[in-house]
Amino acid sequence: MASNNVLSADNQQERLRLKPWYIVGFVDGEGSFHIALYQDDRMKTHLKIIPEFHVSQNATSRSVLEELQYFFKCGNIKTNHRGKNNDQTEVYVVRERQALVHNIIPFFEKYSLRTSKANDFKIFAQIVRMMIDGEHQTRAGCKRIIQLAFAMNARGKYRKVTVNDLIKIVESSETIREN
Repeated sequence: MASNNVLSADNQQERLRLKPWYIVGFVDGEGSFHIALYQDDRMKTHLKIIPEFHVSQNATSRSVLEELQYFFKCGNIKTNHRGKNNDQTEVYVVRERQALVHNIIPFFEKYSLRTSKANDFKIFAQIVRMMIDGEHQTRAGCKRIIQLAFAMNARGKYRKVTVNDLIKIVESSETIREN
């Protein structure tokens, strides 16, 4: 027989179970799908590509990030913007491609986002699948990923490096290999 005690283990487990549409609304407001791109000469194309699913929240509300982590069974929670003392946010982050393709992407394909993040998600899912197929290891695939990434998140408005600069990095990797 279940306890009527509000603090019982059964009730605590029930509170930890987020409902799918709550998650969709929460991610529409506080989440993002992002493709990090930066030069790394250790990579075949000299470009490191990191797909990231983020949800941020003030540190006082960390519990909801923990519930997301529990729900999706993947990812990490960390301090957001380390080094900025005035930033009191934490972020739930999923970067591991297998977790993205098996946990995060199927969820948001089943439960659609409602804001402009829906389009960002579709492009994000396409890029992750391209990476699973190894396309990020080719010059042509890498260039395509760059173009797609710049079609997300206000069309790259907040990126510090331009599309052309990133494409030059990829093209220079080919020149270096040919020499």
